[in-house]
Amino acid sequence: MTETFKEIETLWIPMPDGARLAARAWMPEDAAQAPVPAILEYIPYRRREFTRVRDDNTHPRFARAGYAVLRVDMRGSGDSDGLMHDEYSQQELDDGCAVIAWIAAQPWCDGNVGMMGKSWGAYNSFQVAAMRPPALRAIVPVMGTDDRWEEDIHFRGGVMATDNFWWGSIMQLFNAAPPDPEIVGDRWHAQWRERLEAMTLWTNLWAEHQTRDAMWKHGSVSQDYTDIQVPVYFFGGWADLYRDTPFRIAEHLKAPCKVLMGPWAHLYPHDGIPGPKVDFVDEAIRWWDHWLKGVENGIMDEPRLRFYVQDSTPPETTITHRGGRWAEVTDWPSADVTRQVLWLNDGGLGAAADPDGGVMTVCSPQTYGAAGGDMTSFATPGDMPGDQRTDAGGALVLRSARLDGPMDILGQPKLELALSTDRPQGFVAAILADEAPDGAQSVISRGFANLTHRVSAETPAPVVPGQEMAITVKLHGMAWQVPAGHRLVLHLASTYWPILWPSPEPVTLGLRPGLSRLEIPVLGARAGARAPRRLAPPPPAAPGRTTQLSQGSIARDITTDLITGTVRNRMFIDGGVFGPIGKIRFDAIGTEFHDVSERIYEIHPDDPLSAKATMTQSRTIERGAWKVRIETYSEMTASRDAFHLTAHVECWEGDAPFHRVDWSHEIPRNGM
Repeated sequence: MTETFKEIETLWIPMPDGARLAARAWMPEDAAQAPVPAILEYIPYRRREFTRVRDDNTHPRFARAGYAVLRVDMRGSGDSDGLMHDEYSQQELDDGCAVIAWIAAQPWCDGNVGMMGKSWGAYNSFQVAAMRPPALRAIVPVMGTDDRWEEDIHFRGGVMATDNFWWGSIMQLFNAAPPDPEIVGDRWHAQWRERLEAMTLWTNLWAEHQTRDAMWKHGSVSQDYTDIQVPVYFFGGWADLYRDTPFRIAEHLKAPCKVLMGPWAHLYPHDGIPGPKVDFVDEAIRWWDHWLKGVENGIMDEPRLRFYVQDSTPPETTITHRGGRWAEVTDWPSADVTRQVLWLNDGGLGAAADPDGGVMTVCSPQTYGAAGGDMTSFATPGDMPGDQRTDAGGALVLRSARLDGPMDILGQPKLELALSTDRPQGFVAAILADEAPDGAQSVISRGFANLTHRVSAETPAPVVPGQEMAITVKLHGMAWQVPAGHRLVLHLASTYWPILWPSPEPVTLGLRPGLSRLEIPVLGARAGARAPRRLAPPPPAAPGRTTQLSQGSIARDITTDLITGTVRNRMFIDGGVFGPIGKIRFDAIGTEFHDVSERIYEIHPDDPLSAKATMTQSRTIERGAWKVRIETYSEMTASRDAFHLTAHVECWEGDAPFHRVDWSHEIPRNGM
């Protein structure tokens, strides 16, 4: 461990085609004389300012531990050359391999390279590892997926997610941002115009692919797990989207694999909310020390899989801490986990099937799901699921008996449904909740299934109205203790707005009692008896090197127009995707940065074709006489046969208009 390291604001990495990628680097002062292993984080989110605070709180600690760390802007992002045409492109992955080869050949590197990253950086850690660059020795993916169709922001259970729209809108803003003239010089102007003229609307690109086709298979390492031959340490959070990947990779990867799942939203664990936070950097250093330096520190002698089993928590939309305990298992599937079956009967969830009673039906209002929060929480105030009682009137609700003792759920619950519907297409939304004695219902897990994908996600097939179908609904993984005296509650619904895009017409679902079952993975007491190694809390954050220029704010509300009946779900953030940061100046570089966004989802309870999503954003970047401003707008609606997208991006240099592009797309619906 050394306290002395050097920081390099910009390091240029040449690509085989002559393009250069920009990197920020940290490494021990004497690395050129005593080479060290290197760690790569490779993402498109502007290392110069957007991730600067996060990087300053993470990467210097790796450098003090004896590593060279490079935070690289991908081609077409930040200050790097070239253009970016989509996420996880083959060009991106080829560049990643070239970056690793270049790093390994530098005099300050001993030839051993690790790769890490959260979200996008987790995806391409998996994807680059599958290409087997020789110098890559191990990876640490944080909150990402092995399967782009099964578990991503675009589709959920084969149903189009509104996050497909939201994330495409976010990327409009990133893709329109210029390089920094202080880094690239006078050519920044031409580079910016080249980026803007090459821009496409990514929301449209993704929406055009409504089946599990070649686009989603590309970059999904689940296509062949044997492609990954380096050790993997996966970190994830139960409040995040990516809750199933840890179970799949633990089961299928042949390379050494560890998993740590905490209660966190879409944040690095040392910034993790809800708490408790853990020192991710310290844990990652143990991993890197073992695999990049050959240190026998015992990390591979511990049980491979560690999960935070969350205590039952009242359904609050803003949660900063969750009680619970850490539990470890050695493998997955685990002998410590058994499957408990509850049958969907006319009288509720029963231990035995009871076929008595009539067909149970539900036709949910289009507003069902309003209490769902965000599927991908960033721990911004108000974005977690609320009390499911507020939605219950729109669902078929089935309750279990009160539990005689606590139940520890660990894994992925599953529904096997014998289901019919009155329309040729539709979906089922399933919400498993923990009901307290006072009636409050907290979400445990959720799952969705597009009925036209009942046989194949590659080839949708229309439903025969009235014909009973066998439908499997895989609920997201979770670790949760349901206390004695509580009930399990299952909501089944035919809508889930504003998380899922509605079907073209109202759908009625029907279930005959006693034919459908819920399987719950239950962790036995034997696993809970082990005392896991203590995970240290993170040290205090690095001193802030920013100046607050204006305070941020956030507003989140659901309103009903009592004249028209339209329900409006709105989120406004002065500060951008990570919360109400406001306008700040990065003191080391003198750059001022300010994001503002507003997202609105509207729908009428009776009309699925009234669904409308809009998002407006602005970004200002300035330093001295240099100032750029970007404004974006995007809108999505649908007819019976097509989705409709309109959007534009407008840019200014100072006060002068610089560029504007408008898009309008109509995308045929394909079983959506």
